[in-house]
Amino acid sequence: MKVMLGVSGGVDSSVAGLLLQQAGHQVEGLFMQNWEEDDRDGPCTSDVDRKDAVAVCGRLGIPFHARNFAAEYWDGVFAHFLAEYRAGRTPNPDVLCNREIKFKTFLDEARALGAEKIATGHYARVDRVDGRYRLLRALDANKDQSYFLHALGQRALAATLFPLGSIDKSHVRELARHAALPTHAKKDSTGICFIGERDFRGFLSQYIPARPGEMRTPDGMLIGEHQGVMYYTMGQRNGLGIGGRHGASGEAWFVVGKDVPANILYVAQGGENRWLHSRRLRTEPPHWIAGAPPADEFRCTARTRYRQADQACAVSVGEDGVEVRFDDPQRAVTPGQSIVFYAGDVCLGGAVIMATDAAYGGLLPAFMRTDPSHERESQTRA
Repeated sequence: MKVMLGVSGGVDSSVAGLLLQQAGHQVEGLFMQNWEEDDRDGPCTSDVDRKDAVAVCGRLGIPFHARNFAAEYWDGVFAHFLAEYRAGRTPNPDVLCNREIKFKTFLDEARALGAEKIATGHYARVDRVDGRYRLLRALDANKDQSYFLHALGQRALAATLFPLGSIDKSHVRELARHAALPTHAKKDSTGICFIGERDFRGFLSQYIPARPGEMRTPDGMLIGEHQGVMYYTMGQRNGLGIGGRHGASGEAWFVVGKDVPANILYVAQGGENRWLHSRRLRTEPPHWIAGAPPADEFRCTARTRYRQADQACAVSVGEDGVEVRFDDPQRAVTPGQSIVFYAGDVCLGGAVIMATDAAYGGLLPAFMRTDPSHERESQTRA
């Protein structure tokens, strides 16, 4: 069949194209430009990536297409990114980019170009059971990217191929070298393209002006000044600028909460301090890959960040979100990030975290403030 491959100029999409060819598909490449660069955007290497993508398509002998989706990216991803930071939350734009750009705008363009399917270099798998498509973890657990793909729906999964889902990253490099692909030794990209390697605070300040305020401990002690609560995230250690203090322990300081209306940043000492831990959270309305949750109440495992090991939990589905209770306390669960649910290798879906039962875990729902079991847990942790 005709498959439109999202060519990024990296080794993963390059090998995905090679494998699709070897499987007998008619492959074409489409490079997406999702960010308009200017003189401030030097670290974002879209020009280099485009040249590498052209070179890969030339090596494979497949047609090359390029489209500029910067306007769609700004409206569908970046505007939300800024709004979340203004609200004091820490968003994950990669999740939204996959849903709105790579598996929606890109899919529509691929269909307009006559493709039956699209493919990317993501590490994940898709299968079909009882007429419904499922998103599965990649076999290479260290590279699995299902966390970032949890917001995809049936339409996207039905149209998508993930050629790398069943092979290890080390084998991907070997295949690239053997095929003399020009990206075989290229370093993997990290982070968000529009930020790149630059200083994050400096980048964000171009769009959200600094608003200095007080930095306090949970018991109210004033210990310094921050540059704006939107620049910090739960569990952050670096960039606080807190030196040694008389009467304090020698442990490092960590961000443990924000009071956005009052513009106060709360910090505490010790990487495992009690202020960082929570056992319960609540989310915005979730997305279920199958179209519905497994049940109104069920047990599964979940991740609240990409590299986290699976955590056992109980899930209760409500009309406007889900409540999650973990078996074990969780460290630095962050409002604005995604919680993603799994049943074995099957990704069930996920949701944006709204609040936790940590002392400064967001705008806490009343039930989290008054639940006796939470009070007992907090006292135990204290």
